[in-house]
Amino acid sequence: MAKPISMEVWNPSGKYRVVSTKSMPGTRWIRLLTDNDCRLEICTDPKTILSVDDILALIGDRCDGVIGQLTEDWGEVLFSALKRAGGTAFSNMAVGYNNVDVEAANSNGIAVGNTPGVLTETTAELAASLTLSAARRIVEADQFMRAGLYDGWLPHLFVGNLLKGQTVGVIGAGRIGSAYARMMIEGFKMNLIYYDLYQATRLEKFVTAYGEFLKANGEQPVTWKRAATMEDVLREADVISLHPVLDKTTYHLINPERLAIMKKEAVLVNASRGPVIDEVALVEHLKANPMFRVGLDVFEDEPYMKPGLADMKNAVVVPHIASASKWTREGMATLAALNVLACHLQSFRGQLISRTLLCC
Repeated sequence: MAKPISMEVWNPSGKYRVVSTKSMPGTRWIRLLTDNDCRLEICTDPKTILSVDDILALIGDRCDGVIGQLTEDWGEVLFSALKRAGGTAFSNMAVGYNNVDVEAANSNGIAVGNTPGVLTETTAELAASLTLSAARRIVEADQFMRAGLYDGWLPHLFVGNLLKGQTVGVIGAGRIGSAYARMMIEGFKMNLIYYDLYQATRLEKFVTAYGEFLKANGEQPVTWKRAATMEDVLREADVISLHPVLDKTTYHLINPERLAIMKKEAVLVNASRGPVIDEVALVEHLKANPMFRVGLDVFEDEPYMKPGLADMKNAVVVPHIASASKWTREGMATLAALNVLACHLQSFRGQLISRTLLCC
């Protein structure tokens, strides 16, 4: 087992011992825990990603709850250790929980929480930012300027894609997908085609109402269409943004065959989960189609990129920052703290996802 690692301690005499595997933005989450009789221990080790052994050392012999991160492997080893230490709660500081074995949590009596809701608009904004950056070749142009290569205006210099009046395609029209669609429709008067297992009624009503508003003001109305298949979206859309959950059915959702049916000058955006794209196939597609562009916030083998991706000028890549606004990250930290408190104090209710909720 790893040696004990450095910790910052708040409210040393608190009744409940809660561990946070990372320092998180803001102070409200700290106050919530300490005001409710928790001894909070925050790991200050400089490692970006803690190992299972590191987290075992943090849990120790007594621990009531843990706030962890999506980069950590929360399975049987950690949940059984938390149970032995008297723990009943774990919260991921993330909306997703692909790093969490919920069955292992259930079998050990650990309630599991996540932090949805507060990152909807922030994530959608990042997806919209990636769309603009890729479509208008912002990163390429920025690098060109910084290299001192600009010596005057030219008609063909960094010609990109116009968004207004084009078609935006959304795969997965849940909270984030719908928020992104509204931004692109209202901001750029794009038409919508979407694919989802469930009808996005509120989104459809929004597009219809906005289209009527535009028509009443003498402008071309926007339209919406719910596609019968995902392939319909890929064929018709000029911009495609991915917002599915990650499971067995969506792993490598974007593969060589589906890349091949997209428009040659399409823009593909992924701020959902890295493995929904076959990244090796994507690199080959980018090489073969220089006018095809992609904006990525997540990666198949995060934090690593597949060989060749970093060399693609038609790819905009950022390090998983979709939720990285101050308000959102502080909100996520607060929700994570509430999730842990919910198992000890009946006055709190977090967003618990585990099927076994011991104290809630």
